[in-house]
Amino acid sequence: MVSLMEKIVSLAKRRGFIFQSSEIYGGLSSCYDYGPLGVELKNNIKRAWWKKMVQGREDTFGLDASILMNAKVWDASGHLSGFVDPLVECKSCHKRFKLDDLKGKKECPECRGQLTESRNFNLLFKTFMGPVEGESSVVYLRPETAQGIFVNFINVLQSGRAKIPFGIAQIGKSFRNEITPGNFIFRTREFEQMELEFFIKPNEAEKWYQYWLKQRLNWYLELGIKEENIRLRGHKKNELAHYAQDCSDIEYKFPFGWSELEGIANRRDFDLKRHAQYSSQDLSYLDEKTGEKFIPYVIEPSAGVDRSLLAFLIDAYEEVKGGRTTTTKSVKEQEVVLHLHQDLAPVKAAILPLSKKEPLVKIAQDIYQELRRHWICQYDEVGSIGRRYRRQDEIGTLSCLTVDFESLKDKKVTVRDRETMRQERIAITKLVDYLKGKLMEVV
Repeated sequence: MVSLMEKIVSLAKRRGFIFQSSEIYGGLSSCYDYGPLGVELKNNIKRAWWKKMVQGREDTFGLDASILMNAKVWDASGHLSGFVDPLVECKSCHKRFKLDDLKGKKECPECRGQLTESRNFNLLFKTFMGPVEGESSVVYLRPETAQGIFVNFINVLQSGRAKIPFGIAQIGKSFRNEITPGNFIFRTREFEQMELEFFIKPNEAEKWYQYWLKQRLNWYLELGIKEENIRLRGHKKNELAHYAQDCSDIEYKFPFGWSELEGIANRRDFDLKRHAQYSSQDLSYLDEKTGEKFIPYVIEPSAGVDRSLLAFLIDAYEEVKGGRTTTTKSVKEQEVVLHLHQDLAPVKAAILPLSKKEPLVKIAQDIYQELRRHWICQYDEVGSIGRRYRRQDEIGTLSCLTVDFESLKDKKVTVRDRETMRQERIAITKLVDYLKGKLMEVV
């Protein structure tokens, strides 16, 4: 029996969401490329996050920090000394495993061979800057976007005339040399993060921590994740990172089990204090009203773009047994529908001429050229209308616009809604306003 995860991976490749990186050369482990639909879905997720976290707030500033940073940044943050995983290797098959993943097992889970003693493995990707390779030219691919925010704290504070509480938000690539990546795009060596560092007074840390727990959980629910598939899990004391006073994970019920989708942490004043110490710069905040000077505490909601995309795909996926009524007949075979939220759907409208005859094609092309000025749309004239409907359902297209022979007379098209299956005749001149209205509605 084909698992749900296998179906998602198959759909992702077949319909142009996600491809294996360097596939024609045999691929590169745990690296993926986003295809035409995947990049639109990914951009829509990032756009929805940015709209919620930056555009929709008066207390947050955006940032795009460099991937390459001074190596001292990672010394100050603790990544050079503490960013390690205990690693063991099988003496027989030579596969390597994170010690934590073995959960106390004393033999290789693959071949039952004997395991080596554990040794620490640093997850940083190391490279060199400039023509000469040496210790003085060492740089690292950043393992998180957060440090780019912390080292720019004073820059944003001064240029933005910011007042605490305020946040700095960033979306960007990060890199970790994971020992055991897997589960498709859930854990990869190159990934994208959506992070906010929210700077606050130390005595208000708990209030803001609870605030962001609620805000971030609601974001996923608002974008269509089912309540039964998402939860908050607080970390136990022995799980907390060295910098965290408190931390909770937003977990999603993936086909492989409950796993982290986003972490919300109270990072205290650890990062700013460390960077102040290592850089000899004053990173404190002066409250002009009270005259108080202090190092702010930080609440950090940190989400993975790739993990979010995987969760939205899984949650939206439905197999309709016996098909859906797409024309006057019921489709006999099984049909797949992606119930993606309107803000996330890669394609907002598909324009489908009922015939390839010139009068219909001309009208359909004119409509397509007009609508694509506003949204990502598709034009499809290949196959029966029922088959074309099913193709659009499979990629989550919100509306299908059919141009038929009546369109030559009444200057209207039939608009079919993905969710309700309702069909309406809409005047061609009113299509843009009609679709704008639908896209503004709350699903």
